[in-house]
Amino acid sequence: MRTTFAPRNLCRPRLLAVTSLLSAAGLLTGCAPMNPAKDAGYHAQANEINRPVVRPTRSISSFSDSLMCMDHLFRETGMSTVLITSKSIPDYSGKIAVATKEMIVTALSQMSRVSNAFRFVDYEVNIAQQDTVQNLTTLLLNNNQIRLQRPALYVSGAVAFVDQQVIANNVDMGTSASRLETGYSQSRRSSVIGMELHLGDFRSRTIIPGLDSANEIVIGSGGQGLDLSGRIGNYGVQFNVGRDYTQGSGPAIRTLVELAMIELLGKWARVPYWQCLTLEQTHPEFMRQMREWYEDASPATRGQLVRRSLLRRGYLLTENPDDATLHTALARFQTDERMVVTGVVDFPTYERSLRNFVTLSPDGHLQRIGWETAPNNNITAAAITTDKQGQPPEVDLQVENIMLGRSGFEQGEQIFLSATVSRSSYLSCYMRNARNEVIRILPNATNKSGWVPGNQAVRIPDWMSPTPGFVMDAGLPGQETVGCFASDKNVSTQLPASLQKPAFQPLPGITSMEQIAAQMREAAGTGSTIGLAQLQWEVTPKRPTAPGN
Repeated sequence: MRTTFAPRNLCRPRLLAVTSLLSAAGLLTGCAPMNPAKDAGYHAQANEINRPVVRPTRSISSFSDSLMCMDHLFRETGMSTVLITSKSIPDYSGKIAVATKEMIVTALSQMSRVSNAFRFVDYEVNIAQQDTVQNLTTLLLNNNQIRLQRPALYVSGAVAFVDQQVIANNVDMGTSASRLETGYSQSRRSSVIGMELHLGDFRSRTIIPGLDSANEIVIGSGGQGLDLSGRIGNYGVQFNVGRDYTQGSGPAIRTLVELAMIELLGKWARVPYWQCLTLEQTHPEFMRQMREWYEDASPATRGQLVRRSLLRRGYLLTENPDDATLHTALARFQTDERMVVTGVVDFPTYERSLRNFVTLSPDGHLQRIGWETAPNNNITAAAITTDKQGQPPEVDLQVENIMLGRSGFEQGEQIFLSATVSRSSYLSCYMRNARNEVIRILPNATNKSGWVPGNQAVRIPDWMSPTPGFVMDAGLPGQETVGCFASDKNVSTQLPASLQKPAFQPLPGITSMEQIAAQMREAAGTGSTIGLAQLQWEVTPKRPTAPGN
């Protein structure tokens, strides 16, 4: 028996589907506009969705610690401040668009935080881009209302070349059958970037012979891919998976710039700069190895390691502080290390607090020192200890005048000092003259709290400021002393009335730094420590000037 209605029934669903599509298209292309108010709930999430996925981190290269090492070398040699500038550093290949000159400025700043070794003269006329600073500078120069100091040195150079895919390796293979096809691919590519920088004498605009740096760096990229496709009956299935990595040119250029500046300025200043290039932190695998150790450890172990490191550095008084104390200690540590302050134990904090406990093994591999490990190489405990809890902040007090072998100053000669604390602290400085009168010079009207950041020189007085607030001259002939005290908390309100006199006024009943130290310790109380540094010099009578001078 035949049926004649089956074909019509088979076609009817298709006709209905086509009719539905046409109706939907008519709704989409109709005259009535969409109502934005109906999508308000959807769009209201845009502000939250637009937030970054992770916290920002500090730009740290392989030579960040080397720059700090150079800073301390310059300070130890008593190097006076040098004015320096830089030409624009072009990329003649046209393949790298980075702000190389700004990286030079950052490197110079990082080498001058403690030593004040270099000041960058920032003046460059850009015809194509007239900004506010440039316009105001030109206006004030034309009216003799600003004075630019001539730099002694300048940096010149360029990104010499970018050779892409110097070596490349590609592997492709696959299989094919009636119902299954497979494919696999792998690729690796290496590119080489070269940079050449030179140091020049600004007065003669000549490149100083021998002060050059020519270095190259390799950046790589690679990828793997797997393709699967098959057919079951009339249906086909495809599956693709791949993973790739590409190393950017920005960190590579920063590494070349910092290495070049260490070489150039180390040679120019005649300091043993090679000591700063042999640190374990300059190893290319350092950050990757630290990340692997971080991932292998549990959150509890990471916290224990960081807490013991903070205890050793004096940020904590006990290994098991409460949450508020730990949060504050982490924030202070991150501030002193020029990190993004979060107050939590993230990877940058873990890496910065434990990097000094990594060394090179005899076979050239990175290894942990002072960290106990289990057989499965997971960190279980830390042996980072300190022989005394409550370690006081270290104070480094230094004369910034060029002494030239002298042991003192002439009467009336200006004196310039700088003080550096090992961690953020409240700093108080006092001066005793030849008549045993003691005055406070810090805090003062320009810095009322005395709070200073860690690992950054505080100039006393600030000779780089047009309004330093005070000047310090050698007084009557005899011995003068300056003492600086650093504490973790502000003890100024707990000091006796004799020490709360305004700055630069003699303190009644005080004749020595030992008296001030005793009062400071009593005001700090238990659970706090005071760091102290002193400097002494002899003031000699002023030599008479020769006739006619």
